[in-house]
Amino acid sequence: MPTLYLSPHPDNFQNLRVLVAGRYGRQEPKVVELPPDRELWSPSFSLPKLPALETQAGVCISGPAAVSYLLSPDNMRGQGPKASALVQQWVHYADLEIAPAACTAAFSVLGISKQNKQVLDRAVAELQKLLAVLDGHLKLRTYLVGEAVTLADVTVACCLLLPYKYILDQDLRTSYTNVTRWFLTCINQPEFKAVLGPVKLCGQSPGGGSLNLEFKDRAACPSAERSEQRQQTEQPPKSASQLKKEAKKKEKLEKFQQKKEKSQQQQQGEKKPKAEKKEKKDLGVITYDIPTKPWEKKDVTSPMPDSYSPQYVEAAWYPWWESQGFFKPEYGRRSVAEPNPKGLFMMCIPPPNVTGSLHLGHALTNAIQDSLTRWHRMRGEITLWNPGCDHAGIATQVVVEKKLWKEGGKTRHDLGREAFIEAVWKWKSEKGDRIYHQLKKLGASMDWDRACFTMDPKLSYAVQEAFVRLHEEGVIYRSKRLVNWSCTLNSAISDIEVDKKELAGRTLLPVPGYKEKVEFGVLVSFAYKIEGSDDEVVVATTRIETMLGDTAVAVHPEDPRYRHLRGRSVRHPFTGRLLPIVCDDFVDMEFGTGAVKITPAHDPNDYEVGLRHGLEFITIIDENGYLVNVPPPFLGMKRFDARRAVLEALKEKRHFREVKDNPMVVPVCSRSKDVVEPLLKPQWYVRCDTMARGAAEAVRRGDLRIVPDFHLKTWFNWMDNIRDWCISRQLWWGHRIPAYFVTVDDPSVPPGEDTDGKYWVSGRSEREAKEKAAKVFKVTPDKISLRQDEDVLDTWFSSGLFPFSIFGWPNPSEDLQVFYPGTLLETGHDILFFWVARMVMLGLKLTGKLPFREVYLHAVVRDAHGRKMSKSLGNVIDPLDVITGITLEGLHAQLLDSNLDAAEIERAKQGQKSDYPSGIPECGTDALRFALCAYTSQGRDINLDVNRILGYRHFCNKLWNATKFAIRGLGEGFQPRPSPEPSGAESLVDLWILSRLSHAVELCGTGFQAYDFPGITTAIYNFWLYELCDVYLECLKPVFAGPDEAAIKTARNVLYTCLDAGLRLLSPFMPFVTEELFQRLPRRSPASDPPSICVTSYPATNQYRWRNEGLDCNVDFMLSIVRAVRSLRADYNLTKTKADCYLQCLDSETTEAVTCCSDYICTLSSSKQVLVLEPGQAPPPGCAVAIASDRCTVHLLLKGLIDAEKEVSKLAGKKAELQKQILRLRERMDSPDYSAKVPPKVQEADAAKLKQSETELQKAEEAIENFKKMM
Repeated sequence: MPTLYLSPHPDNFQNLRVLVAGRYGRQEPKVVELPPDRELWSPSFSLPKLPALETQAGVCISGPAAVSYLLSPDNMRGQGPKASALVQQWVHYADLEIAPAACTAAFSVLGISKQNKQVLDRAVAELQKLLAVLDGHLKLRTYLVGEAVTLADVTVACCLLLPYKYILDQDLRTSYTNVTRWFLTCINQPEFKAVLGPVKLCGQSPGGGSLNLEFKDRAACPSAERSEQRQQTEQPPKSASQLKKEAKKKEKLEKFQQKKEKSQQQQQGEKKPKAEKKEKKDLGVITYDIPTKPWEKKDVTSPMPDSYSPQYVEAAWYPWWESQGFFKPEYGRRSVAEPNPKGLFMMCIPPPNVTGSLHLGHALTNAIQDSLTRWHRMRGEITLWNPGCDHAGIATQVVVEKKLWKEGGKTRHDLGREAFIEAVWKWKSEKGDRIYHQLKKLGASMDWDRACFTMDPKLSYAVQEAFVRLHEEGVIYRSKRLVNWSCTLNSAISDIEVDKKELAGRTLLPVPGYKEKVEFGVLVSFAYKIEGSDDEVVVATTRIETMLGDTAVAVHPEDPRYRHLRGRSVRHPFTGRLLPIVCDDFVDMEFGTGAVKITPAHDPNDYEVGLRHGLEFITIIDENGYLVNVPPPFLGMKRFDARRAVLEALKEKRHFREVKDNPMVVPVCSRSKDVVEPLLKPQWYVRCDTMARGAAEAVRRGDLRIVPDFHLKTWFNWMDNIRDWCISRQLWWGHRIPAYFVTVDDPSVPPGEDTDGKYWVSGRSEREAKEKAAKVFKVTPDKISLRQDEDVLDTWFSSGLFPFSIFGWPNPSEDLQVFYPGTLLETGHDILFFWVARMVMLGLKLTGKLPFREVYLHAVVRDAHGRKMSKSLGNVIDPLDVITGITLEGLHAQLLDSNLDAAEIERAKQGQKSDYPSGIPECGTDALRFALCAYTSQGRDINLDVNRILGYRHFCNKLWNATKFAIRGLGEGFQPRPSPEPSGAESLVDLWILSRLSHAVELCGTGFQAYDFPGITTAIYNFWLYELCDVYLECLKPVFAGPDEAAIKTARNVLYTCLDAGLRLLSPFMPFVTEELFQRLPRRSPASDPPSICVTSYPATNQYRWRNEGLDCNVDFMLSIVRAVRSLRADYNLTKTKADCYLQCLDSETTEAVTCCSDYICTLSSSKQVLVLEPGQAPPPGCAVAIASDRCTVHLLLKGLIDAEKEVSKLAGKKAELQKQILRLRERMDSPDYSAKVPPKVQEADAAKLKQSETELQKAEEAIENFKKMM
């Protein structure tokens, strides 16, 4: 055994670093603590420095870096030269930078060393600087290097122990949320916890963290109370001998306490064995530590771990799958153009935003799409799931602009357009592919060599071509209309980027650019005076500032109150304009006064009224949110400052009438959180009416199928009432619009207006545009001057081309010929119009073909309570947190990295504490994927409960243990038969499990065809858990233990068939655990069988055709008898004792069926023996009775197994208590005011409680009668 020499101080983080590394390396050296005054005496150590290690081979090394390196496993040192170098980089950074700063700051706080203020301030500043570096690095990473804990994490985390325990309180930790999340993840790893025990962070208990950490590997430290002693400055300092005595006394007391607790636990364990609940315990973390190159297959020759661990199972498979080309459509064939009788499947990913990080919506989309892709691939089809990423114009520009401002205090205008775009590309190259890494973590089987980015040259060329073609045809045109405008972004935004904030009444909302919150949710009424009369008309508005742009008052033509005002006008109190009173059907006579102010330039409804009545359009708010075209004092005011000013001015002029609460919806920009302003702007539009008719007809004809079909109503409503699509965005990042404004240097050609489409030409290049303009205006090209539009195209425009632009359209290519049109488009129903409809319209228009044949729309994920996922509720879950697990404090830390205010953060924390009091346990990728698909009913919402995901992790453990048992049962050297066909020697239970397997295969096939994911997952779950594990494997135990070699051989082949097919059925949903288990099974044809389960054939009904419904019914009857016996055993507490079971049957046919199954009933019900009584034969006295069905009664012989008198006495007490309970409930429920005063839910609970108590009373009375017969 190697010997490890350590310094005895409990807070010596260098010791902890070495011990944690040893834990990971599964090494437990003998620990020797050297007193502070004693040096390392051995001459073998060339450097007498602690910690030091002396190996059994006589190798002596010293220093924390060298010792931890030697004790740690190879995989922690970095797999490959690059990773190894990065690990060493962080280790050196910790030793040379972090440790000195951490020690200087912490030792001063603890009173271990005294530093002058200048030195201390410098150390604290240096520590904050180092933490900022770490925080930035960990923003997109779980660990410092790679996807698992390495020596880098161990070293840095241990160096930060002192700061986190004694310096970084809650307020300081919030500044470094990513570091804190990573630190908590590290110290909660089993290897860390084994050494550190529970670590209390600074501020979590009075006096901060404790200096006395208890190590399981070494004795408690003699200076355990040093921290508390320093705080008690009023007491005289104790001598060294006193401290030593107190420490020894405390050590003995703690050891005694530990022994006492251990003894109590053992006694409790003997009294109350909990074997049944073993499956539900924390399964622990097991890691795969065998060095494996990305292109190498994972080592499955080592013994299977005792239990399932996601970290172990999911390691190393994905890089191997990718390196082998399993996800490429070319796999197994010379060319994708090669005819394939099994067909072709092509689907493109809904391209996630390049700025995005994974959320549960992505996880759901990925789980469904990957299960479909893997299923099609396993069916032998040419399969392509094409990945891609969207440039996300507004989102990306906002992120980079914030970064520029934070780092250098610069705006994009300071840089200029070209330099800013270069900065965006730089950011994209550094951060933009994190979503791909996260998708790989979820097991997405995409062809990454075909990954596309919407700003790539190939896709950009397609965007340019599409615009030019559509502009030349007149489908794209320029017009001045109302758009959703964000004054903060200075850009138009799409409807999907507008959040509708519902208000119940008066509400103060924060608005960017305003120090004070702005009032919304009120209706202000004011009067316009009728010109030439003392009469007035009262109008109401929620946006009083817009009255400065009013150009009319509208009333309903049928409203009798205003008939006398037709043709009259009102005088504007501030501008003096005469505003006509117009009659229009859009006015609601019941709302307000029935008279409506009309502001055509700032309201969509008013805009339409203005067009119908030829009103003046006066823009009073500019693109920055300032008032223009208004009289002083309002001119130049910010729009919401003007809101207060206009209200006061109306009061002064006595035009104000009232203000009252008004429920309303406020449009808020999802990117900038600014209140959206409708503005008139010249923009580019796509004429959609003709294209929409084609898209609607394609669905009506059945050429395009939308699933579920209840979305058809939405589809037709949008397509039949579509408006033209604004595609201009006032941004720099994106596809710049290839349109040019023309100026002609010729007096015969008058200057053009921006809104005049004649003066705009499009072109694939400026030269082409100039030639076009010359032809239009019939002049030579040298007289043409061009100005390219500054705007970029709406991101949805490039996304709408995605199904064919990824294959190089408009240029011909093999991929375009083979994979377009695609097979399926799968996405969330919330973007049916924004993306799906536009793909269909543009695909039909530009290629003459539908981009896909089917659209499957999945539901929206909500939390377990049915609430929408919202950061302010604290219920937004990162799928990676479900996969790897996270503490409650880690969830809290994530909130601090959001843009929530303090009150929202506190409310979110309470929500997290309520839903995840112990954090989220590690569930693994397979469990998450399976749960999401199991939830996906063909509806609109999914209420996701994390506890159910954990349940599927336990299901993975069941698979693991079942396969482990089965492999032992198959025995070494087992070679399955070449075909799964039954041999003819199968037993009844063999034939039954093959029938159930065939049924599962049938349900999975029909389920995939119908997108019935809950149906598929339920079929697989039931087969594995309730049929294979609970019945068949139990029935095999006596077979494998028996002498019949022929029966054993047959059973082994049937068992192999079930395992092989069962894993393949499950593989599309749980790719990692099925690959791990599949690789540990022997192959039928080792030389020719596929190398991976993901390219093995999916079980089909033409091969698994052994369904026998008659046999299924007989075994179901047998299992009902087993359940009846188990129920009796539970009622009479026969946990270990076996009893004789007598079965009384109604007729000879039933007797014969039961006799055939008696051995199975005996095994499954844990009976001593099962005896089938002849018709008319009575069971022996002293039996408990249960009815299995109308054809069979179960008699369980209890006489001699239990103390009847004792049981009667016990049941009599229970009976009395139940009678009292029933009496109390009935009195309560019979009270006169019960139904009126008691809430319905409580009434339901009372009724259920009463029914349960009455059932228990009946059982108790029956049991007493049975026991009395035995006395």
